[in-house]
Amino acid sequence: MPDVSIVIVCMNRPDNLRPCLLSIKKNTTAEYEVIVVAYLFSADNLSAVKAEFPDVRFIVNNALSGFSENNNIALRQARGKFCLILNDDTEIPGPAIDRLLEDFGKLPEDAAIVAPKLLNADGSLQLCGRPDYPTINYLRQQWHCYKEPVDNGSGLFRTYNVSGAAFLIKTDVFRSLGWFDERYFFTPEDIALSTLARERGYSVWCDSEAEVIHKWRTTASGIAPAVRPAAVRGSLIFFSRGNPLRYCLLAAGVWCAEMTKRIKARLQGRKEDYKTFRNISRSIFTRKAPKEIFIRYYNEL
Repeated sequence: MPDVSIVIVCMNRPDNLRPCLLSIKKNTTAEYEVIVVAYLFSADNLSAVKAEFPDVRFIVNNALSGFSENNNIALRQARGKFCLILNDDTEIPGPAIDRLLEDFGKLPEDAAIVAPKLLNADGSLQLCGRPDYPTINYLRQQWHCYKEPVDNGSGLFRTYNVSGAAFLIKTDVFRSLGWFDERYFFTPEDIALSTLARERGYSVWCDSEAEVIHKWRTTASGIAPAVRPAAVRGSLIFFSRGNPLRYCLLAAGVWCAEMTKRIKARLQGRKEDYKTFRNISRSIFTRKAPKEIFIRYYNEL
């Protein structure tokens, strides 16, 4: 049984996956297994990465699936005592994985998750712990009146939420929580997981000395008109917490924000942004699940 099962979902981007896997191999001494969900991979790309990384277990998935679904496919096969969730556009520049594993020896028994510090590709700080994220802050963020703090502490400290880009979690706890909640498709599955863990009596931590590079700015998705409407719908479902009145009030505020962005993009001639904001505003008051929304707009691309 390995110490940790490293789960990576990659959407036909071997250019992302290769440096990620090489950095793990170079900087990790703990016993580990790597499970890669090869999502919508071309035959040539799949053959190439399998040949280069024979020790990696590849799971092929060619069905349209979200972040949670893809990760859960691999997580149900994980054998490690811990699971490390990694985005394919991350790199491990040092012994971050070893350090996160060692952290659990220092933490109280109720500790379930430890996240690393996330750095941008240029080495600047992206995220170090995530404070509480109440509904009002989500609404304010849609109006560009709130920016999530990027630095919430130093050393090994307790935090509220983690980023889905990278975090280590006890496998038995993850299993008891039902893995990722597949309702959300893209977001906010990481905040939903952190919230559920804390509600079940577990604690969430961050180690600022364990660093992971997350190159999300340089690998931004070209399918925003499909991704973002699904993400907004998922966020509304999460933050309303099953209360129809709360959903309507929150959705009204978000709809006004997205319509404002939509009009501005139209006036400025930003066609792709306009399409994204149009799709978002059309998806807010629907009964469709985030996955249904994604599939609809993905098929239109």
